[in-house]
Amino acid sequence: MLNIVLLEPEIPQNTGNIGRTCVATGTRLHLIEPLGFSISDKAVKRAGMDYWPHLDVSVYEDYEDFLKRNQDAKVYMATTKGPNVYTEVSYEPDCYIMFGKESGGIPEEILVNNKENAIRIPMNPEIRSLNLANSVAIVLYEALRQNDFAGMQMEGRLRNYEWV
Repeated sequence: MLNIVLLEPEIPQNTGNIGRTCVATGTRLHLIEPLGFSISDKAVKRAGMDYWPHLDVSVYEDYEDFLKRNQDAKVYMATTKGPNVYTEVSYEPDCYIMFGKESGGIPEEILVNNKENAIRIPMNPEIRSLNLANSVAIVLYEALRQNDFAGMQMEGRLRNYEWV
């Protein structure tokens, strides 16, 4: 199972949308405190819709707690500062993909020791960053594609008609 990690997320709507994406893809969500909101916040649940109760989510006191509880984790770190394009790495089926808080990303003191696992989404140089929920979806779906969308529904179905 793939894992999405949010380091100190600040905006409840982003986390709610990411939670919904995790439920839809069978992905585990990891939240590293401090959070800029309460998980019971209406905005989180509204963005996650009725999917939130189905979310596999773990919460950690801080980054050190995350590392301690996931000692053998292969962690890719999504950052605008990353030297590797997100499509040019091979995602293991049980890897972790970390994203930093909306206002500052993953701190450089963490990134400096993780160069080989620091990935980026290419974008115009005038743009500071993409929306966090969009970034998670972009990278997560590449990891899912590389793992042949394991366990996911691959066929669309019409309710009232047959495909011709």
